[in-house]
Amino acid sequence: MANIKSAMKRVKVNATKNLRNRMVKSKVKTAIRKFETEVANAPANAGAQYNLTASAIDKAAAKGVIHKNTANRKKARLAKQLAKAQ
Repeated sequence: MANIKSAMKRVKVNATKNLRNRMVKSKVKTAIRKFETEVANAPANAGAQYNLTASAIDKAAAKGVIHKNTANRKKARLAKQLAKAQ
């Protein structure tokens, strides 16, 4: 454990940021799973789910949790799945 006051604060701040980042990543993964389920079960309704998923990915990229190129790659792959299903 850190003895210096600023180092103690860094430990707390890093723990808080780590928790936030994990929550955002989890939301993205959940949205992607929901989209894939929607594509498999009801391809006609998958467009709306794609919009929600793309929004979650964009928010994660805006917060700096995932890189913008990673976000674009994920969205492109999802769009490809959507086009193939319809």
